[in-house]
Amino acid sequence: MLTTANWCILRWLRRSEGPTSLKYIIRSVHSSEGPGPEQRPLPLRSSKPTSSRRSQPRPFIDWRRIRVTAGSGGDGAVSLARVYRNPRAGPDGGDGGAGGHVIFQATTNVKSLGHLDSSLRAEDGVAGSGRDCHGATAAHLTVSVPVGTMFQTEEGGLRASLDTGGAMFVAARGGAGGRGNKYFATDTNQTPRVAERGAAGESFTYTVELRTMADVGLIGFPNAGKSTLLRAVSRARPKVAAYPFTTLQPHVGMVQYSDYTQLAVADIPGLIPDAHRNRGLGVSFLRHVQRCTCLLYVLDVSASPAQQLHVLRHELNMFQPGLADRPHALVANKCDLPGAGANLAELREAVALPVLPISAKMGTNIPELLSFLRRLYDQHRTASATDNERVEGSGAA
Repeated sequence: MLTTANWCILRWLRRSEGPTSLKYIIRSVHSSEGPGPEQRPLPLRSSKPTSSRRSQPRPFIDWRRIRVTAGSGGDGAVSLARVYRNPRAGPDGGDGGAGGHVIFQATTNVKSLGHLDSSLRAEDGVAGSGRDCHGATAAHLTVSVPVGTMFQTEEGGLRASLDTGGAMFVAARGGAGGRGNKYFATDTNQTPRVAERGAAGESFTYTVELRTMADVGLIGFPNAGKSTLLRAVSRARPKVAAYPFTTLQPHVGMVQYSDYTQLAVADIPGLIPDAHRNRGLGVSFLRHVQRCTCLLYVLDVSASPAQQLHVLRHELNMFQPGLADRPHALVANKCDLPGAGANLAELREAVALPVLPISAKMGTNIPELLSFLRRLYDQHRTASATDNERVEGSGAA
C-alpha cells in the first residue's frame, strides 16, 4: 500500500508535470516476507481518448436564428468631494462607461455557422465612482462569420451582407454611460444627490444565413460526378464515393488561369425531384445557387441526361423564378461509360446549347472545359458592365 510520504510525492509530481506527461509511478508494496518495501514501476492508465470519446467534427450549419444584445452603459456615480476644511467642495461623481457593441466580421478562416450561439451578449460598461473617476468602456464582442453571410430581420428585411473578407456589421450598439451627479449641480442645488443611469444596449433578433459565393455552381443529380469534377479542376478535395448524397455541404475550389484570373467553383449537393418542397437536401442548399454567378449543369450521360436537365431546371425555377436562366453551360459527364454515345446524341437533339462531353474521372476534355468556363464568365462580366453603364447613363440623363 501507499504510505503518506509516497502519496505526497505523487501529488507533487502530478501538479508539477501534469498527469499526461507522467508516464509511470512508483508504488511501494510491503512484502509479506520482509518489512522493507519493494519498488517496481506500474504504468498509468492511458489518458488518450478512445474513438467514441474523440471530438466529432461539427456539422455544416448554414442557417441560424440568433438574439444579439449589446452591453448597457454604466451608471453615473453620486459622490461629494471630500476636501480638507471645505465641506462644500461640490459633487465629483464620475460618468459610467459605454457598453460594448456586438460586431460580426467576415473571414475566410470560418466555413460554417455552427459556432454561433443562439444568444450573444456584449459586456456592460463599468459604473463611475467618486473623485471624477469615469467607468471603463466595455470591450466590443467581435464574432467571426464566413464570407457570404447575410443578416435578415424578423420581418425579412436584409440588414447586411458580408461579401468580402474583413467586412464588418455592427449588429447591436452598446448603450451610453450615465452622467455623474456633478452634471446636475445648479445655483440652487450645489450638492445634488442624483445621477443618470446608463442607457440600455440595443437588442435584435436576426436570421443569419450563409450562401456560398462562387463564380460557377455545379448543378446535378446525386452521383453525377460533381465532386470528382471539382477535384479534377481545382485543389479542393471533397469526399467521393459510390453512393448518393456523398456531398452534404458545399465545397468551393479555386481555378487559376495563366493571366492570374481566379474562378471560384462550388460543388452544390445533389438535387432530386421535388427538392423545392424540401425533399432530400432541398431548400437548405438551393439557397446557395442564388449566390452563384454562372451555373454548370453536370449531367450523367449514362442515364437519360435530357430528363435530368428538365428536372433540374424545373426545380430551380420553382424555387426562384428565372434562377435556371442565369448564364449556364451543359457538360455530359461519364462519357467513357458504355451507351454514353447514344444518350449524348439524344441530349444534343433535345437542347439548343452546345454540350461538352467530359470524363471527370479519366480527365477527358478537362482543359476544354476550363476554357469554356472562362469564356462564359467573361461574357457574363462584359454583359454586366454594359448593363451598369446603361443604368448610369439613364440616371445621369
